[in-house]
Amino acid sequence: MPVDFSGPALDQLNPGFSLLRSVPRGATLFQVDDPFEALYAVRSGFFKTRVGSPDRGDQVTGFHMPGDMLGLDGISTDRHCCDAVALEDSQVCVIAYDELEHLSCGRTELQHKFHKIMGDEIVREQIVMMLLGNTRAEERVAAFLLNLAARLKARDLSPDKLVLRMTREEIGSYLGLKLETVSRCFSKLNEEGVLHVRQRHIRIVDEAALDKLVNRAKWLKPAGLMGAHAAAQHGAAASAV
Repeated sequence: MPVDFSGPALDQLNPGFSLLRSVPRGATLFQVDDPFEALYAVRSGFFKTRVGSPDRGDQVTGFHMPGDMLGLDGISTDRHCCDAVALEDSQVCVIAYDELEHLSCGRTELQHKFHKIMGDEIVREQIVMMLLGNTRAEERVAAFLLNLAARLKARDLSPDKLVLRMTREEIGSYLGLKLETVSRCFSKLNEEGVLHVRQRHIRIVDEAALDKLVNRAKWLKPAGLMGAHAAAQHGAAASAV
């Protein structure tokens, strides 16, 4: 969270308030039913969150890059309700939640920014539900790519050259599509000259064409998917972690 602390505020921090933790590719940062003790700011790498069910297997619920916050799911019940899995070698900043609560007492700026982060997560989940229930496959894939590009741009990274850390199957799980459908959408957009697809390397050739696919629904715009506050603050958050 891009909040400036100095002098007495820093002196109040417990040495264990914020620690760096490395998470190798394929390892879990936390799992379902783990006790909730901390929030995790992604410093480097990439994560997916997932939930599982006996009859349908794993369902991907989100993808998270540097500047994103993980662990908010555990606040309400004091236990995590999803798994967070590293998609590549990653590093997080572990923020002890009890220390964060203590530090935020009387500091309205910190409380305000934390509430914005939680509000963005609520908005994102609502829009994903609308995405799954009201759009065709191509529109879902287009919205996913535009959202990813917008998040990269907010971090001062190239928004038109994407390296997908996740598999086509994981994208399908997140978008409520079958693997074959996701692959077919990528192939179609590649043939139409909208994308240049080379395995996990995606170059957006015609952003206007992607935008046109989702233009009928304003709530599918990238700023909506990532939250207005997140769109403005992600770059600062990534550099502050």
